Amino acid sequence: MVGSPCIIPCMSEYDVKHSHGMHVVHDGPRQAPPLLLIHGSGASGASWSPVVPALAGHHHVIRVDLPGCGQSPPPPSYDVPAQAGRVAAVLDDLGLRFVAVAGHSSGGYYATALAEQRPDLVSSLTLISTGPSLDALLPQPFILRVLLGPPLGPLLWSARSDAMIRKGINATTARPVDIPVDAIADLKGITYRAFRTVLQRNTAYIAERSVPERLATLDVPVLVIFGAADPRWEPSSARQYDAVPSARVEMLPGVGHVPMLEAPEETSKLLLGFTATGADTPPVIPEP
Repeated sequence: MVGSPCIIPCMSEYDVKHSHGMHVVHDGPRQAPPLLLIHGSGASGASWSPVVPALAGHHHVIRVDLPGCGQSPPPPSYDVPAQAGRVAAVLDDLGLRFVAVAGHSSGGYYATALAEQRPDLVSSLTLISTGPSLDALLPQPFILRVLLGPPLGPLLWSARSDAMIRKGINATTARPVDIPVDAIADLKGITYRAFRTVLQRNTAYIAERSVPERLATLDVPVLVIFGAADPRWEPSSARQYDAVPSARVEMLPGVGHVPMLEAPEETSKLLLGFTATGADTPPVIPEP
């Protein structure tokens, strides 16, 4: 029960498994309701680190490094449905059903594709800073345009320093934030070609059908968390999710594209309240 102490001995952090080409990390008690966290483009499960302690007090938290990201080897295909299928296989191996699923940024596309393919696996969806459609994409910060575009991108990518990666992430936030060291290390591991391919496949997924269009066909509660100062996606585009009958939209003032780093306490409280109540009632914010 959310708000009650964890009376079941919790699993130690970094209980690591490998399954279907994915690095999988478990936190929290196995007997607790499962919560799957899916990272965004080129990132890894380490990007969720600031919110994991709060979430693991109430959930069996499962973090994956999608194939080709973090500590997972490259896959045959970076297509969103294919990646979602691999995540489904991991949940099948764990014997889990009706899992609360949260995705950050493009992680929301994989979460949505998972619900499209395997509705039996998904009890609810939380999309954090997930751009709803291509027309919502803003001009990208200068440092990201340099790193990702020719002719300098391929040359600079392999020479990225920790400081450059931190600068790139902070270009997407509303204010400077501390970034987990392991998240920086994982970001250094993805190749330029793999990252560009991930972005292309993500674009293809929402170009085919927008996320709200996809969600409207699903019978699953949806929580959308969006930073009101997101520099990557037009913040007002979050209202596109209002077209989804089962969706509730929460805007975070003064927060950019990475709420888990910028507002971890508020983000975890919203997520915990939603997983406890579903979409039919306002979120219950657990006491600290």
